[in-house]
Amino acid sequence: MSSDYKKDSLTLFDAVAMGTGVMIGAGILALTGQIAELAGPLFPFVFLSGAVVTAFSAYTYIKMSNAYPSAGGIGMILKKAYGPTAVTAGAALLMALSMVINESLVARTFASYLLRGLDMSPSGWLLPAISVAVILFAFLVNISGNKSVGLFSTVMAALKVGGIALFGSAALWAGGFSFEATGGGADQAGLTGFIAATALSILAFKGFTTITNSGAEITNPHHNVGRAIIVAIIICILVYLLVAFAVGSSLPLEKIIQAKDYALAEAAKPALGSVGFYLTVALALVATSSGLIASMFAVSRMLAMLTDMALIPHSHFGMPGKVQDHTLVYTVVVAALLAVFFDLSQIASLGAFFYLVMDIIIHWGVFRHLRSDISARGWVLLTAIGLDAVVLATFALLKWRQDPAIVVYAVAGIAVVFVFVKAFLHFNPPEAQEEHSH
Repeated sequence: MSSDYKKDSLTLFDAVAMGTGVMIGAGILALTGQIAELAGPLFPFVFLSGAVVTAFSAYTYIKMSNAYPSAGGIGMILKKAYGPTAVTAGAALLMALSMVINESLVARTFASYLLRGLDMSPSGWLLPAISVAVILFAFLVNISGNKSVGLFSTVMAALKVGGIALFGSAALWAGGFSFEATGGGADQAGLTGFIAATALSILAFKGFTTITNSGAEITNPHHNVGRAIIVAIIICILVYLLVAFAVGSSLPLEKIIQAKDYALAEAAKPALGSVGFYLTVALALVATSSGLIASMFAVSRMLAMLTDMALIPHSHFGMPGKVQDHTLVYTVVVAALLAVFFDLSQIASLGAFFYLVMDIIIHWGVFRHLRSDISARGWVLLTAIGLDAVVLATFALLKWRQDPAIVVYAVAGIAVVFVFVKAFLHFNPPEAQEEHSH
């Protein structure tokens, strides 16, 4: 294990703050409008269905983290299940990429809200330019070290959860608890649209995996990793439901879809006036930038761990510093490129494909090889796989009708990842490691 990992440097509270920080940063701000577009008037309940799928999924991570807390979380789970193989390296890279995709999603959301706050249209060259600038800002905070990330995440998570909950309550109160988002149905509304939207809502919860990835740094990890995941998911579902109903009580459905990249700010206008609008924009900027910082911290950690395991190639390209500093730079470059070349709904779709495929691989590996070691119930693992598979297939079908190019990019991306690691491991076989023979 490299010296980059500081044992006991994160408390239970820090871990919950980091998890909610990543989740609430992207989920509610970037995805509410897109979920409404797919699911129609029932969109608030999509967050509930996403929470159910996430709860089954989290079971695997909690059981594994309690048994083997590790700073590489997901890389460690995969290695224990599949050994030092291309499946392990490929699935771990898919997870890392889904997190990097999430960073570009959050960066573009930051840019959309900032431009709305400046009374400009969130389009044109300014959108990617601001996205790249906020990614660079997050990078600078990250290279300043672990303590600053922990403190920043904690303060921002408190501001964010409190502020967004306050927005939701105020908007619901001002809207008289009536639900405007009826009628004017989305084209896709219906069961297919609802299940496909669940794929996006899962992205709003997947931040809990950042807690898994920091397992070795959390105090009393055998108990606190699982607790932190459960608490973070509960906080998020309450905040998401509150906000979804608040948006639905302020705006009719077609307005939510029209303003899908900045739906919260638009919902604040009729409910809370221009002051509410600007406060919501400010809140969105805080939420997205802090979510970006926490996510970048987690993904660079994971890539450093995979490098330590000799499962992915590493070149420092002449850069000074330790491996995690280099993986931070790679993360920034990829996130910036995605933010420049793809729009919000394409980025979210790519993230959903990569994450769900990786998630199925993890549950299957634990079911096949580890369930007796960690006393996990087989039916829970199989249910998690089944739910992921249904959501993934429905989402792929719907996207194939709407935007076939993104399905092609996703399939090609997944294929390239596995071919790449297979070739790397063929020419650089990791030394025989006894991890696999528990």
